Amino acid sequence: MKKLLIAVFLAVVVIGAVLVFRAGTVFTDQQLPPAIGIDELNLDPAAAVERFANALTFPTISYDDRNHFDADAFVALRDYLETAYPLVHQNAERTVINGYSLLFHLQGTNPSLEPVLFMSHMDVVPIEENSRPEWTHPPFDGMVEDGIIWGRGSLDDKIGVISLLESMELLLTQGQRPERSVYLAFGHDEEVGGKDGAAQIAKYLADQGLRFDFVLDEGGAVTQDQIDGIDNEVAVIGVSEKGYVNLRLTVDAPGGHSSQPPNQTGLGILSRAIIRVEDNPFPTDIEPMMMTVNAIGDRLPWTSRLALSNLWLLSPLVERQLISDPGSAAGIRTTTAATMATGSPKANILPTRAEAVINFRILPGETVETVKQRVIGLIDDERVTVSDEYGTNPSPVSPIDTRGYRIIASTIRGTDEDILVAPYMVRGGTDATKFYRVSDNVYRFLMVRINDDTMRFVHGIDERVPVEDYLQAIRFYYHVMRQAMME
Repeated sequence: MKKLLIAVFLAVVVIGAVLVFRAGTVFTDQQLPPAIGIDELNLDPAAAVERFANALTFPTISYDDRNHFDADAFVALRDYLETAYPLVHQNAERTVINGYSLLFHLQGTNPSLEPVLFMSHMDVVPIEENSRPEWTHPPFDGMVEDGIIWGRGSLDDKIGVISLLESMELLLTQGQRPERSVYLAFGHDEEVGGKDGAAQIAKYLADQGLRFDFVLDEGGAVTQDQIDGIDNEVAVIGVSEKGYVNLRLTVDAPGGHSSQPPNQTGLGILSRAIIRVEDNPFPTDIEPMMMTVNAIGDRLPWTSRLALSNLWLLSPLVERQLISDPGSAAGIRTTTAATMATGSPKANILPTRAEAVINFRILPGETVETVKQRVIGLIDDERVTVSDEYGTNPSPVSPIDTRGYRIIASTIRGTDEDILVAPYMVRGGTDATKFYRVSDNVYRFLMVRINDDTMRFVHGIDERVPVEDYLQAIRFYYHVMRQAMME
Protein backbone atom coordinates (compact mmCIF):
# COMPACT_ATOMS: atom_id res chain seq x y z
CA MET A 1 0.00 0.00 0.00
CA LYS A 2 2.86 2.35 0.88
CA LYS A 3 4.48 1.79 -2.51
CA LEU A 4 1.15 2.48 -4.20
CA LEU A 5 0.73 5.77 -2.34
CA ILE A 6 4.26 6.80 -3.26
CA ALA A 7 3.59 5.93 -6.89
CA VAL A 8 0.37 7.96 -6.86
CA PHE A 9 2.15 10.87 -5.19
CA LEU A 10 4.94 10.81 -7.77
CA ALA A 11 2.40 10.62 -10.60
CA VAL A 12 0.57 13.67 -9.22
CA VAL A 13 3.84 15.56 -8.90
CA VAL A 14 4.86 14.69 -12.46
CA ILE A 15 1.45 15.60 -13.88
CA GLY A 16 1.46 18.84 -11.91
CA ALA A 17 4.90 19.70 -13.20
CA VAL A 18 3.81 19.02 -16.77
CA LEU A 19 0.72 21.21 -16.33
CA VAL A 20 2.75 24.09 -14.94
CA PHE A 21 5.47 23.73 -17.56
CA ARG A 22 2.98 23.78 -20.43
CA ALA A 23 1.12 26.75 -18.94
CA GLY A 24 4.36 28.71 -19.08
CA THR A 25 5.62 27.60 -22.48
CA VAL A 26 2.79 26.64 -24.86
CA PHE A 27 1.58 30.18 -25.55
CA THR A 28 4.07 32.64 -26.99
CA ASP A 29 3.79 36.16 -28.34
CA GLN A 30 2.06 35.88 -31.72
CA GLN A 31 1.43 39.60 -32.34
CA LEU A 32 2.71 41.09 -35.57
CA PRO A 33 4.67 44.33 -35.29
CA PRO A 34 2.61 47.48 -35.97
CA ALA A 35 2.77 48.77 -39.53
CA ILE A 36 4.83 51.93 -39.85
CA GLY A 37 3.35 55.15 -41.21
CA ILE A 38 -0.29 54.59 -40.29
CA ASP A 39 -0.76 58.34 -40.12
CA GLU A 40 -3.83 60.44 -39.60
CA LEU A 41 -5.43 61.36 -42.91
CA ASN A 42 -5.51 64.67 -44.69
CA LEU A 43 -9.29 64.45 -44.74
CA ASP A 44 -12.06 66.96 -44.14
CA PRO A 45 -13.82 65.10 -41.30
CA ALA A 46 -16.96 67.25 -41.31
CA ALA A 47 -17.50 66.67 -45.03
CA ALA A 48 -16.84 62.94 -44.67
CA VAL A 49 -19.34 62.67 -41.82
CA GLU A 50 -21.93 64.59 -43.84
CA ARG A 51 -21.53 62.22 -46.79
CA PHE A 52 -22.00 59.22 -44.49
CA ALA A 53 -25.04 60.73 -42.78
CA ASN A 54 -26.62 61.42 -46.16
CA ALA A 55 -26.09 57.79 -47.21
CA LEU A 56 -28.05 56.67 -44.16
CA THR A 57 -31.18 58.49 -45.36
CA PHE A 58 -31.83 55.95 -48.13
CA PRO A 59 -34.08 53.12 -46.81
CA THR A 60 -32.27 50.28 -48.62
CA ILE A 61 -34.04 47.58 -46.64
CA SER A 62 -33.84 43.85 -47.26
CA TYR A 63 -37.06 42.04 -46.43
CA ASP A 64 -37.55 38.29 -46.18
CA ASP A 65 -40.58 38.86 -48.40
CA ARG A 66 -38.97 40.18 -51.58
CA ASN A 67 -42.32 41.64 -52.65
CA HIS A 68 -41.51 44.52 -50.29
CA PHE A 69 -38.20 45.27 -52.02
CA ASP A 70 -37.86 49.02 -52.67
CA ALA A 71 -35.83 49.23 -55.88
CA ASP A 72 -36.09 53.02 -55.96
CA ALA A 73 -34.17 53.35 -52.69
CA PHE A 74 -31.22 51.38 -54.06
CA VAL A 75 -31.20 53.32 -57.33
CA ALA A 76 -31.34 56.60 -55.40
CA LEU A 77 -28.39 55.54 -53.22
CA ARG A 78 -26.45 54.54 -56.33
CA ASP A 79 -27.07 57.97 -57.86
CA TYR A 80 -26.02 59.67 -54.63
CA LEU A 81 -22.74 57.73 -54.48
CA GLU A 82 -21.94 58.83 -58.02
CA THR A 83 -22.32 62.47 -56.96
CA ALA A 84 -20.52 62.08 -53.62
CA TYR A 85 -17.47 60.23 -55.00
CA PRO A 86 -16.76 61.67 -58.45
CA LEU A 87 -13.12 60.53 -58.71
CA VAL A 88 -14.01 56.92 -57.97
CA HIS A 89 -16.63 57.00 -60.71
CA GLN A 90 -14.31 58.75 -63.16
CA ASN A 91 -11.34 56.44 -62.61
CA ALA A 92 -12.85 53.07 -61.71
CA GLU A 93 -15.06 51.01 -63.97
CA ARG A 94 -18.47 50.53 -62.34
CA THR A 95 -20.56 47.47 -63.12
CA VAL A 96 -24.11 47.07 -61.85
CA ILE A 97 -24.67 43.43 -60.98
CA ASN A 98 -28.15 41.93 -61.07
CA GLY A 99 -29.81 45.34 -61.14
CA TYR A 100 -28.66 46.75 -57.80
CA SER A 101 -25.30 45.45 -56.52
CA LEU A 102 -22.21 47.47 -57.41
CA LEU A 103 -18.73 46.43 -58.48
CA PHE A 104 -15.91 48.96 -58.95
CA HIS A 105 -12.62 48.10 -60.68
CA LEU A 106 -9.63 50.42 -60.38
CA GLN A 107 -7.15 49.11 -62.94
CA GLY A 108 -3.60 48.42 -61.75
CA THR A 109 -0.48 49.08 -63.79
CA ASN A 110 0.94 45.57 -63.31
CA PRO A 111 -1.43 42.92 -64.70
CA SER A 112 0.81 40.12 -63.40
CA LEU A 113 -0.23 40.93 -59.80
CA GLU A 114 -3.38 39.34 -58.43
CA PRO A 115 -5.96 42.04 -57.58
CA VAL A 116 -7.45 42.69 -54.15
CA LEU A 117 -11.13 42.88 -53.28
CA PHE A 118 -12.80 44.96 -50.57
CA MET A 119 -16.44 44.27 -49.73
CA SER A 120 -19.39 45.63 -47.83
CA HIS A 121 -23.16 45.69 -48.29
CA MET A 122 -25.67 48.45 -48.93
CA ASP A 123 -28.78 46.83 -47.53
CA VAL A 124 -30.03 47.10 -43.96
CA VAL A 125 -32.52 45.21 -41.81
CA PRO A 126 -36.11 46.43 -41.44
CA ILE A 127 -37.42 48.62 -38.64
CA GLU A 128 -40.15 47.15 -36.46
CA GLU A 129 -42.92 49.67 -36.92
CA ASN A 130 -43.98 49.57 -33.28
CA SER A 131 -40.42 50.43 -32.26
CA ARG A 132 -40.19 53.74 -34.14
CA PRO A 133 -41.29 55.87 -31.14
CA GLU A 134 -38.40 54.34 -29.14
CA TRP A 135 -35.74 55.67 -31.52
CA THR A 136 -33.96 58.76 -30.20
CA HIS A 137 -33.69 59.96 -33.82
CA PRO A 138 -35.71 58.54 -36.72
CA PRO A 139 -33.82 55.60 -38.26
CA PHE A 140 -33.44 57.12 -41.72
CA ASP A 141 -32.79 60.76 -40.82
CA GLY A 142 -28.99 60.43 -40.82
CA MET A 143 -28.69 62.57 -37.69
CA VAL A 144 -25.30 63.60 -36.29
CA GLU A 145 -25.36 64.84 -32.72
CA ASP A 146 -22.80 65.06 -29.91
CA GLY A 147 -20.17 63.10 -31.81
CA ILE A 148 -22.56 60.27 -32.71
CA ILE A 149 -23.90 59.28 -36.15
CA TRP A 150 -27.40 57.86 -35.79
CA GLY A 151 -29.33 55.65 -38.19
CA ARG A 152 -30.04 52.22 -39.57
CA GLY A 153 -26.92 50.99 -41.33
CA SER A 154 -24.51 53.14 -39.34
CA LEU A 155 -22.99 49.96 -37.89
CA ASP A 156 -24.25 47.30 -40.29
CA ASP A 157 -22.96 48.08 -42.82
CA LYS A 158 -23.10 51.33 -44.75
CA ILE A 159 -20.15 52.38 -42.63
CA GLY A 160 -18.14 49.85 -44.65
CA VAL A 161 -19.48 51.03 -48.01
CA ILE A 162 -18.84 54.70 -47.32
CA SER A 163 -15.47 54.20 -45.59
CA LEU A 164 -14.20 52.25 -48.58
CA LEU A 165 -15.39 54.87 -51.06
CA GLU A 166 -13.88 57.64 -48.93
CA SER A 167 -10.56 55.77 -48.89
CA MET A 168 -10.43 55.24 -52.64
CA GLU A 169 -11.55 58.82 -53.32
CA LEU A 170 -8.78 60.13 -51.06
CA LEU A 171 -6.12 57.96 -52.73
CA LEU A 172 -7.23 59.23 -56.13
CA THR A 173 -7.26 62.83 -54.88
CA GLN A 174 -3.62 62.35 -53.89
CA GLY A 175 -2.81 61.10 -57.37
CA GLN A 176 -1.97 57.56 -56.28
CA ARG A 177 -2.42 54.87 -58.92
CA PRO A 178 -2.31 51.19 -58.05
CA GLU A 179 0.21 48.66 -59.27
CA ARG A 180 -2.25 45.95 -58.23
CA SER A 181 -5.88 46.28 -59.36
CA VAL A 182 -8.39 47.10 -56.65
CA TYR A 183 -12.03 46.01 -56.65
CA LEU A 184 -14.86 47.23 -54.42
CA ALA A 185 -17.97 45.02 -54.19
CA PHE A 186 -21.20 46.19 -52.55
CA GLY A 187 -24.04 43.68 -52.36
CA HIS A 188 -27.68 44.61 -52.00
CA ASP A 189 -29.16 41.63 -50.12
CA GLU A 190 -26.64 40.45 -47.53
CA GLU A 191 -29.22 40.61 -44.76
CA VAL A 192 -31.32 37.95 -46.50
CA GLY A 193 -28.49 35.65 -47.56
CA GLY A 194 -26.78 37.44 -50.46
CA LYS A 195 -28.13 35.14 -53.19
CA ASP A 196 -29.01 37.95 -55.58
CA GLY A 197 -26.14 40.27 -54.70
CA ALA A 198 -22.81 38.90 -53.44
CA ALA A 199 -23.34 35.46 -54.96
CA GLN A 200 -23.89 37.04 -58.37
CA ILE A 201 -20.87 39.31 -57.97
CA ALA A 202 -18.71 36.29 -57.10
CA LYS A 203 -20.05 34.42 -60.13
CA TYR A 204 -19.31 37.40 -62.37
CA LEU A 205 -15.72 37.61 -61.11
CA ALA A 206 -15.21 33.86 -61.42
CA ASP A 207 -16.56 33.94 -64.97
CA GLN A 208 -13.89 36.56 -65.75
CA GLY A 209 -11.27 34.06 -64.61
CA LEU A 210 -10.12 36.32 -61.77
CA ARG A 211 -8.22 35.20 -58.69
CA PHE A 212 -7.66 37.60 -55.80
CA ASP A 213 -4.65 38.02 -53.56
CA PHE A 214 -7.08 38.50 -50.71
CA VAL A 215 -10.66 39.50 -49.99
CA LEU A 216 -11.72 41.71 -47.06
CA ASP A 217 -15.33 41.92 -45.90
CA GLU A 218 -17.00 42.99 -42.67
CA GLY A 219 -17.52 40.49 -39.86
CA GLY A 220 -14.79 41.17 -37.28
CA ALA A 221 -14.28 44.18 -35.01
CA VAL A 222 -12.22 45.62 -32.18
CA THR A 223 -13.74 44.01 -29.12
CA GLN A 224 -13.71 45.57 -25.68
CA ASP A 225 -14.00 43.63 -22.40
CA GLN A 226 -15.01 40.44 -24.21
CA ILE A 227 -12.24 38.14 -22.98
CA ASP A 228 -11.92 37.61 -19.23
CA GLY A 229 -8.57 38.65 -17.84
CA ILE A 230 -7.40 40.66 -20.87
CA ASP A 231 -7.59 44.42 -20.46
CA ASN A 232 -6.37 45.21 -23.97
CA GLU A 233 -8.79 45.65 -26.81
CA VAL A 234 -8.73 42.58 -29.05
CA ALA A 235 -9.28 42.95 -32.78
CA VAL A 236 -10.72 39.72 -34.15
CA ILE A 237 -10.29 38.99 -37.85
CA GLY A 238 -12.76 36.47 -39.20
CA VAL A 239 -10.97 33.71 -41.12
CA SER A 240 -13.99 31.42 -41.31
CA GLU A 241 -17.66 31.43 -40.47
CA LYS A 242 -20.28 29.03 -39.29
CA GLY A 243 -22.84 27.64 -41.68
CA TYR A 244 -26.53 28.39 -41.46
CA VAL A 245 -29.78 26.57 -42.07
CA ASN A 246 -33.43 26.84 -41.14
CA LEU A 247 -35.20 23.52 -40.76
CA ARG A 248 -38.97 23.63 -41.08
CA LEU A 249 -40.88 21.03 -39.04
CA THR A 250 -44.38 20.29 -40.35
CA VAL A 251 -47.17 18.17 -38.91
CA ASP A 252 -50.37 17.59 -40.90
CA ALA A 253 -53.33 16.33 -38.89
CA PRO A 254 -57.12 16.08 -39.11
CA GLY A 255 -58.86 19.27 -38.09
CA GLY A 256 -62.04 19.59 -36.13
CA HIS A 257 -63.50 21.26 -33.08
CA SER A 258 -61.39 21.60 -29.96
CA SER A 259 -64.21 20.13 -27.87
CA GLN A 260 -63.34 16.67 -29.22
CA PRO A 261 -59.53 16.61 -29.44
CA PRO A 262 -57.36 13.55 -30.13
CA ASN A 263 -54.77 12.43 -27.60
CA GLN A 264 -52.22 14.59 -29.40
CA THR A 265 -52.96 17.52 -31.66
CA GLY A 266 -50.66 18.43 -34.50
CA LEU A 267 -49.30 21.22 -32.32
CA GLY A 268 -48.64 18.77 -29.50
CA ILE A 269 -46.74 16.43 -31.82
CA LEU A 270 -44.74 19.39 -33.09
CA SER A 271 -43.95 20.61 -29.58
CA ARG A 272 -42.60 17.22 -28.57
CA ALA A 273 -40.39 17.19 -31.66
CA ILE A 274 -38.94 20.60 -30.78
CA ILE A 275 -38.22 19.48 -27.22
CA ARG A 276 -36.38 16.38 -28.46
CA VAL A 277 -34.15 18.56 -30.60
CA GLU A 278 -33.52 21.13 -27.87
CA ASP A 279 -32.81 18.46 -25.26
CA ASN A 280 -30.07 16.95 -27.40
CA PRO A 281 -27.60 19.73 -28.29
CA PHE A 282 -24.84 19.14 -30.78
CA PRO A 283 -21.48 17.91 -29.48
CA THR A 284 -18.78 20.43 -28.66
CA ASP A 285 -15.50 21.04 -30.46
CA ILE A 286 -12.95 23.42 -28.93
CA GLU A 287 -10.68 23.42 -32.00
CA PRO A 288 -12.26 26.43 -33.82
CA MET A 289 -11.86 28.52 -30.65
CA MET A 290 -8.22 27.59 -30.20
CA MET A 291 -6.96 29.65 -33.15
CA THR A 292 -8.06 32.73 -31.21
CA VAL A 293 -6.62 31.43 -27.95
CA ASN A 294 -3.26 30.65 -29.57
CA ALA A 295 -2.92 34.24 -30.79
CA ILE A 296 -3.48 35.86 -27.38
CA GLY A 297 -2.82 32.97 -24.98
CA ASP A 298 0.34 34.54 -23.56
CA ARG A 299 -1.78 37.48 -22.31
CA LEU A 300 -4.36 35.34 -20.50
CA PRO A 301 -4.41 34.99 -16.71
CA TRP A 302 -2.36 32.12 -15.29
CA THR A 303 -5.39 29.97 -14.47
CA SER A 304 -6.74 30.27 -18.00
CA ARG A 305 -3.36 29.44 -19.50
CA LEU A 306 -3.08 26.43 -17.19
CA ALA A 307 -6.40 25.05 -18.40
CA LEU A 308 -6.15 25.93 -22.10
CA SER A 309 -2.59 24.71 -22.54
CA ASN A 310 -3.49 21.33 -21.05
CA LEU A 311 -6.61 20.31 -22.91
CA TRP A 312 -5.16 16.81 -23.17
CA LEU A 313 -6.22 16.45 -19.54
CA LEU A 314 -8.57 19.31 -18.73
CA SER A 315 -10.78 19.60 -21.83
CA PRO A 316 -13.90 18.22 -20.07
CA LEU A 317 -13.62 20.93 -17.41
CA VAL A 318 -12.99 23.64 -20.02
CA GLU A 319 -15.93 22.51 -22.15
CA ARG A 320 -18.23 22.44 -19.14
CA GLN A 321 -17.27 26.00 -18.32
CA LEU A 322 -17.70 27.20 -21.91
CA ILE A 323 -21.14 25.68 -22.46
CA SER A 324 -22.44 27.28 -19.27
CA ASP A 325 -22.53 30.63 -21.10
CA PRO A 326 -24.52 31.05 -24.36
CA GLY A 327 -21.89 33.39 -25.78
CA SER A 328 -18.97 31.02 -25.41
CA ALA A 329 -21.09 27.93 -26.12
CA ALA A 330 -21.87 29.32 -29.58
CA GLY A 331 -18.17 29.22 -30.39
CA ILE A 332 -17.74 25.50 -29.76
CA ARG A 333 -20.90 23.83 -31.06
CA THR A 334 -23.60 23.97 -33.70
CA THR A 335 -26.34 26.01 -32.06
CA THR A 336 -30.05 25.20 -32.01
CA ALA A 337 -32.68 27.92 -31.79
CA ALA A 338 -36.41 27.30 -32.24
CA THR A 339 -37.58 30.67 -33.53
CA MET A 340 -40.98 30.41 -35.23
CA ALA A 341 -44.19 28.41 -34.80
CA THR A 342 -47.73 28.44 -36.21
CA GLY A 343 -50.83 26.39 -35.54
CA SER A 344 -54.54 26.97 -35.68
CA PRO A 345 -55.88 30.46 -36.52
CA LYS A 346 -58.53 30.16 -33.77
CA ALA A 347 -58.51 28.92 -30.21
CA ASN A 348 -61.33 26.40 -30.64
CA ILE A 349 -60.15 24.89 -33.93
CA LEU A 350 -57.74 21.98 -34.13
CA PRO A 351 -54.81 22.79 -36.41
CA THR A 352 -54.74 20.92 -39.70
CA ARG A 353 -51.13 21.99 -40.11
CA ALA A 354 -48.65 22.93 -37.41
CA GLU A 355 -45.25 24.30 -38.38
CA ALA A 356 -42.10 25.46 -36.63
CA VAL A 357 -38.73 26.71 -37.77
CA ILE A 358 -35.49 25.84 -35.99
CA ASN A 359 -32.41 27.87 -36.85
CA PHE A 360 -28.98 26.21 -36.73
CA ARG A 361 -25.58 27.91 -36.92
CA ILE A 362 -23.33 25.13 -38.11
CA LEU A 363 -19.86 24.49 -36.75
CA PRO A 364 -17.11 23.33 -39.15
CA GLY A 365 -17.22 19.56 -39.34
CA GLU A 366 -20.98 19.54 -39.87
CA THR A 367 -22.96 20.35 -43.01
CA VAL A 368 -26.54 21.34 -43.79
CA GLU A 369 -27.29 17.73 -44.64
CA THR A 370 -25.71 16.20 -41.50
CA VAL A 371 -27.65 18.67 -39.35
CA LYS A 372 -30.89 17.75 -41.10
CA GLN A 373 -30.29 14.01 -40.73
CA ARG A 374 -29.42 14.37 -37.05
CA VAL A 375 -32.64 16.28 -36.41
CA ILE A 376 -34.71 13.66 -38.25
CA GLY A 377 -33.09 10.98 -36.12
CA LEU A 378 -33.69 12.85 -32.87
CA ILE A 379 -37.36 13.47 -33.63
CA ASP A 380 -37.87 9.85 -34.76
CA ASP A 381 -41.51 10.46 -35.68
CA GLU A 382 -42.81 9.88 -39.21
CA ARG A 383 -45.63 12.31 -38.55
CA VAL A 384 -43.10 15.17 -38.52
CA THR A 385 -41.71 16.26 -41.89
CA VAL A 386 -38.33 18.02 -41.79
CA SER A 387 -37.39 20.19 -44.75
CA ASP A 388 -34.44 22.52 -45.15
CA GLU A 389 -34.89 26.06 -46.39
CA TYR A 390 -32.01 28.19 -47.67
CA GLY A 391 -28.75 27.23 -45.98
CA THR A 392 -25.00 27.37 -46.37
CA ASN A 393 -22.27 25.05 -45.17
CA PRO A 394 -19.48 26.36 -42.92
CA SER A 395 -16.79 28.18 -44.84
CA PRO A 396 -13.22 26.97 -45.30
CA VAL A 397 -10.64 28.40 -42.90
CA SER A 398 -8.42 31.02 -44.52
CA PRO A 399 -4.70 30.90 -43.66
CA ILE A 400 -3.10 33.55 -41.47
CA ASP A 401 0.43 33.26 -42.87
CA THR A 402 -0.46 35.32 -45.95
CA ARG A 403 0.35 38.77 -47.23
CA GLY A 404 -3.27 39.85 -46.89
CA TYR A 405 -3.65 38.80 -43.26
CA ARG A 406 -0.35 40.44 -42.36
CA ILE A 407 -1.40 43.73 -43.97
CA ILE A 408 -4.73 43.73 -42.16
CA ALA A 409 -3.30 42.73 -38.76
CA SER A 410 -0.28 45.05 -38.85
CA THR A 411 -2.44 47.99 -39.96
CA ILE A 412 -4.79 47.43 -37.03
CA ARG A 413 -1.82 47.47 -34.67
CA GLY A 414 -0.41 50.48 -36.48
CA THR A 415 -3.50 52.47 -35.52
CA ASP A 416 -2.92 51.50 -31.86
CA GLU A 417 -0.11 49.14 -30.85
CA ASP A 418 -1.94 48.23 -27.62
CA ILE A 419 -4.61 46.43 -29.64
CA LEU A 420 -4.11 42.67 -29.79
CA VAL A 421 -5.06 40.87 -33.00
CA ALA A 422 -6.42 37.34 -33.30
CA PRO A 423 -8.12 35.21 -35.96
CA TYR A 424 -11.56 33.86 -35.13
CA MET A 425 -14.59 32.07 -36.49
CA VAL A 426 -17.54 34.35 -37.29
CA ARG A 427 -20.67 33.00 -35.64
CA GLY A 428 -23.10 34.82 -37.90
CA GLY A 429 -23.09 34.97 -41.68
CA THR A 430 -21.46 37.36 -44.15
CA ASP A 431 -21.25 37.79 -47.91
CA ALA A 432 -17.59 36.79 -47.68
CA THR A 433 -18.38 33.09 -47.79
CA LYS A 434 -19.44 33.43 -51.44
CA PHE A 435 -15.94 34.47 -52.50
CA TYR A 436 -13.87 31.38 -51.77
CA ARG A 437 -14.39 30.52 -55.42
CA VAL A 438 -12.10 33.45 -56.34
CA SER A 439 -9.63 33.43 -53.42
CA ASP A 440 -8.37 31.15 -50.67
CA ASN A 441 -7.61 34.19 -48.52
CA VAL A 442 -10.95 35.59 -47.36
CA TYR A 443 -10.99 37.78 -44.25
CA ARG A 444 -13.61 39.67 -42.27
CA PHE A 445 -12.90 42.81 -40.28
CA LEU A 446 -14.39 46.27 -39.80
CA MET A 447 -12.55 48.90 -37.77
CA VAL A 448 -15.25 49.64 -35.21
CA ARG A 449 -15.30 49.04 -31.48
CA ILE A 450 -17.79 46.56 -30.10
CA ASN A 451 -18.68 45.77 -26.50
CA ASP A 452 -21.71 44.40 -24.66
CA ASP A 453 -23.38 47.81 -24.79
CA THR A 454 -22.84 48.57 -28.47
CA MET A 455 -23.72 45.03 -29.61
CA ARG A 456 -27.37 45.70 -28.84
CA PHE A 457 -27.47 48.47 -31.45
CA VAL A 458 -26.61 46.09 -34.30
CA HIS A 459 -30.01 45.37 -35.92
CA GLY A 460 -31.55 47.11 -32.91
CA ILE A 461 -33.19 50.33 -31.81
CA ASP A 462 -30.98 53.44 -31.93
CA GLU A 463 -28.32 51.91 -34.18
CA ARG A 464 -25.44 54.37 -34.13
CA VAL A 465 -21.67 54.75 -34.32
CA PRO A 466 -19.28 57.33 -32.86
CA VAL A 467 -17.83 59.79 -35.35
CA GLU A 468 -14.40 58.75 -34.05
CA ASP A 469 -15.00 55.13 -35.05
CA TYR A 470 -16.20 56.12 -38.52
CA LEU A 471 -13.12 58.25 -39.15
CA GLN A 472 -10.93 55.43 -37.80
CA ALA A 473 -12.59 53.04 -40.26
CA ILE A 474 -11.64 55.34 -43.15
CA ARG A 475 -8.08 55.55 -41.82
CA PHE A 476 -7.84 51.78 -41.58
CA TYR A 477 -9.22 51.08 -45.06
CA TYR A 478 -7.07 53.82 -46.60
CA HIS A 479 -3.84 52.34 -45.26
CA VAL A 480 -4.79 48.73 -46.02
CA MET A 481 -5.80 49.70 -49.54
CA ARG A 482 -2.64 51.75 -50.09
CA GLN A 483 -0.39 48.89 -48.95
CA ALA A 484 -2.35 46.26 -50.84
CA MET A 485 -2.32 48.04 -54.16
CA MET A 486 1.30 49.22 -54.09
CA GLU A 487 3.09 45.99 -53.24
